[in-house]
Amino acid sequence: MPTNEHKLRLSLSHEDVPEDAEDVRLIEAAKNGDQSAWSAIIRRHQDRLFSTCLRMVRDRDLAADLTQDSFIKIIQGVESFDGRSKLTTWMIRVTMNVCLSKLRSEKLRRHASLESLGGGAGAGSLSSRRRADGRESGSGGELEAGSHVEAHEERERVLRALADLDPDQRAILILCDCRGLPYEQIAEVLGVAVGTVKSRVFRARTALRDAVEGMERKDRS
Repeated sequence: MPTNEHKLRLSLSHEDVPEDAEDVRLIEAAKNGDQSAWSAIIRRHQDRLFSTCLRMVRDRDLAADLTQDSFIKIIQGVESFDGRSKLTTWMIRVTMNVCLSKLRSEKLRRHASLESLGGGAGAGSLSSRRRADGRESGSGGELEAGSHVEAHEERERVLRALADLDPDQRAILILCDCRGLPYEQIAEVLGVAVGTVKSRVFRARTALRDAVEGMERKDRS
């Protein structure tokens, strides 16, 4: 029987991030001015970075814009990549910084008008509610269909709760439980100590669990 925490991680699901010699070859070629190498790098990594942005903001149009901004930052900062970390680690670090910068600026900019907007308690919450309102509903008496609906609703609840977390907590859960990165790699992405990553993951999972349980109680009432 999976624990609640394990069920939350399954709902988020992680994606493997492969690393191979082709990335190393392409980045070196890009550093030497080969524009076709940049095209290849973008093709190889755009889906992964878009998926990271989408999980951070839960808005496809905004995620597309942030992915483009991330690639601009990556291209502009390629000389700072020295190969001591994986290319994917460095690219995710840049992407996370772009997303967090956007979410923090939006939070500050919207702070004064949150009440008039409906009191959304976190960046991305308005978008998540729009998606939640439009989610599919299931009906029918078959047990299998009911299980699928229940699993879908549980996953939606987790994603809505994730969207309402503090952006830094959201980021670390995406890196750990969605991307499946080890603590050492997350520490590289965020520029903090491994011990700090562990404590932040614990606090973020606790916050997510509390948020999901609160939604479950509200749905039952």
